[in-house]
Amino acid sequence: MKIQVNVKTNAKQQKVEKLSENEYKVWVKEPAKENKANYAVIDMMSEVFSVSKSSIQIVSGLKSKTKIIKL
Repeated sequence: MKIQVNVKTNAKQQKVEKLSENEYKVWVKEPAKENKANYAVIDMMSEVFSVSKSSIQIVSGLKSKTKIIKL
């Protein structure tokens, strides 16, 4: 299953908003440096879908605000 995630970094609070069946908006506190925001997105999406962190991959958009993740 592939999902599009729009990421906002350096947010005051962390949250996830479902926009549609395959599209989410994620706010993370971490900066977009040294993959910190990417790891935070993986952590948050693993909690949302109740799966392990290792079962989530960022397929595209490692350096972009719009990411495609694979479950």
